Amino acid sequence: MSLGQIIEGWKNHLLPQEKEKAFIQHVSNERLAICNACDKHSKNHASVRPDAHCTECGCTLSAKTKCLTCECPLKKWMAQQIPEENDVT
Repeated sequence: MSLGQIIEGWKNHLLPQEKEKAFIQHVSNERLAICNACDKHSKNHASVRPDAHCTECGCTLSAKTKCLTCECPLKKWMAQQIPEENDVT
């Protein structure tokens, strides 16, 4: 994961653009459901970290799942693009 992706994930987690907010939350919810069922989720391992994180990549899941350009290191979910709005004129 690059520094840009880390920033993207935290930006989308803390200050998402209003027009992208619903899509980001939808993608995050789908990804979190996958992560919550994964054996690499921190809840399945002893950890001193208080946050829910992936033990494969070490990322905090609340931000990682909101990084649209990110992928699961185990390929359980892939990068997403914000759908372009159709011009209805």
